Amino acid sequence: MAGLILAGDVGGTKTLLSLFRVTAGGLEFVRERRYATSIFKSLEDACGDFLGGAHEIDAACIGVPGPVIDGCARPSNVPWQMSEESLARALECKRVKLINDLGAAALGVRHLDPREIEVLNQPAAPVKDGNIAIIAAGTGLGEAALICEEGDYYPVASEGGHSSFAPRGDEQIELLRFLEHELGHVSWERVLSGPGLVNVYRFQRSRAPEKEPQWLRDRIGSGDPAAAISSAAIEGRDPVCVRALSMFCAMYGSEAANLALKVLALGGVYVCGGIAPKILPMLKAGEFMRGFTDKGRLSAVVGGIEVRVSLNPDVARLGAAQHAVTML
Repeated sequence: MAGLILAGDVGGTKTLLSLFRVTAGGLEFVRERRYATSIFKSLEDACGDFLGGAHEIDAACIGVPGPVIDGCARPSNVPWQMSEESLARALECKRVKLINDLGAAALGVRHLDPREIEVLNQPAAPVKDGNIAIIAAGTGLGEAALICEEGDYYPVASEGGHSSFAPRGDEQIELLRFLEHELGHVSWERVLSGPGLVNVYRFQRSRAPEKEPQWLRDRIGSGDPAAAISSAAIEGRDPVCVRALSMFCAMYGSEAANLALKVLALGGVYVCGGIAPKILPMLKAGEFMRGFTDKGRLSAVVGGIEVRVSLNPDVARLGAAQHAVTML
């Protein structure tokens, strides 16, 4: 088996495209480029710019943020309409596949280097072979699973991030009411994502006696608001940011456990996406695991599940590349 493959991960903010050569020893990296998604009108334009006509590829697999139905995807966070047929024509390649980005991440987590993993919960007797849950907060919230069957793993994509937010306790119920007034339906993605963290911060700020300091207002207004809020929280510079990120982590843990229960992920939970590595100190501080293990009669079950954070932000691209190999 040999060939040149194109692998990619399309996100609401960034798109990563990579070339690999398949050799007897496995995947050999050729080159990659990270683009701002907004600079292109289509996936075909992005791929065309990356390849530049200099390469004839043998297979392509792209992870996209949304459901792929009959070879087509229309993501909610990306203004592109994508289809395998259109991309195959543009690439002049017969082997082209679009897969859900969390399905791609699910394929990728089993190929992570141990140095790319931070363990949040290490049970005394982890299950060797079992289903695996993958949850990833970034521009949106993605959820997927790997179903284990006789030693093999099969990815199952989902749109669970758009399921209804289920608050726990008075404070989270107040958050739900705060967002319902603005949005109507409140999904998990509205509280667990980059924009979601901003929503949680706005809620906490609305009920805080402290005024928003000018330095924080300037940082929020001049760049990535979620990054400004999370860094202020981790640095301990603003108590409202600390409360917002702590609440975010508790809800993140709760929904990660919800997913684990739904797919019986005794083989582990992977927390992926761009946010987790950036807020790792807060994830390790305890609120995430308190939210994760607060499951009533099933608390002991989820407490026995290994929870791992992927420190590799490109795990979906890694999974897409692995899937492309199977297409040759």
